[in-house]
Amino acid sequence: MSYQLTKSSGVVEAVIDDNCGMKKFYSIANLLSTELRVKFTAKSDEFHSTDWTFLYKGHPLKLHYNIYNGVSISPDNSRANAVVKELATILEKKYF
Repeated sequence: MSYQLTKSSGVVEAVIDDNCGMKKFYSIANLLSTELRVKFTAKSDEFHSTDWTFLYKGHPLKLHYNIYNGVSISPDNSRANAVVKELATILEKKYF
C-alpha cells in the first residue's frame, strides 16, 4: 500500500511500493503511459536507481525506482503535491 513522505522543502513523495523490483516500476510506467496518456520526457538509469520525468496535468513529476526504497512519485515543487496524491490514489487502486 502506498504512503507519503514530506521532505523538508514541503514536497510530498508518494511511495507506491517500498518492496519491489524493476518489473513493478515498468508496470507502473506502462500504466501511466497507456491509461493516463503520460509521455516520459527524460529518463535516467543508474546502477541502483532509475528516474523518469513526465508531465501530468501540467506538472513535472518524477517516477523513481531505487533498489532500497522501491517505486515512488514526486514533484519538482510543493504546488504539485495534490497531483502526486491523486496519482498515488489511482495507482493504489490498480495495484493493491
